[in-house]
Amino acid sequence: MYQIIADEVDFLVIDKSPKVHFHSQDGSAGVMAQIELDLAIKLYSVHRLDTMTSGLLLFAKSSQAAARFTAMFTAHQIQKYYLALAKGKPKKKQGSIVGDMAKSRRSMYKLLRSIENPAVTQFFSQSVDEGLRLYLLKPLSGKTHQLRVALASIGVPILGDELYGGATADRGYLHAYGLHFEWSGNMYSYLVAPTSGEWFGHEAIKRQLHTWAEPELLAWPKQK
Repeated sequence: MYQIIADEVDFLVIDKSPKVHFHSQDGSAGVMAQIELDLAIKLYSVHRLDTMTSGLLLFAKSSQAAARFTAMFTAHQIQKYYLALAKGKPKKKQGSIVGDMAKSRRSMYKLLRSIENPAVTQFFSQSVDEGLRLYLLKPLSGKTHQLRVALASIGVPILGDELYGGATADRGYLHAYGLHFEWSGNMYSYLVAPTSGEWFGHEAIKRQLHTWAEPELLAWPKQK
């Protein structure tokens, strides 16, 4: 269900498995409740991952720390990086995807052309197999389903994300790859490659992750 990556005084960082709920439901403990049971501690959520999404999750250990982290997320002082796989050729191979988001049908969201309070996603992509591309995504906002909607909007829904039209696969191929932030005068960077999923084990993907080993230092496309 999860692996502990860092256990600090004020916060905990884990690597969540795919197909694991964040919140408890249907009588089964979600990942946060399970950690609290396992470690006998109280945790405070400051961001979330969809059930299909694997990767890095940050939890605060006190209400005071949670308030600080929440303010930092709001001020974009905590940067998150994600990996995704998608079939097909995107409308653009790198750049930014910007637009307001609104609820759609069947628990879906859609990207609008307006930009009053937009979701903003910067990305790079690289071909890793015939008809398959790996995406490195940097969200500059925190909207529900933001990355799933962003890639679907440029014609390349995430592999395994059938809600948004992605091809059937053994998992939804979205992974929270990196976290980068300053806390109490110290810089923290966490980077965890995906370990679950047949396609994430592809050698071309492993080679590309060496190129993206320090995502905070890349020359990201300008926000348009």
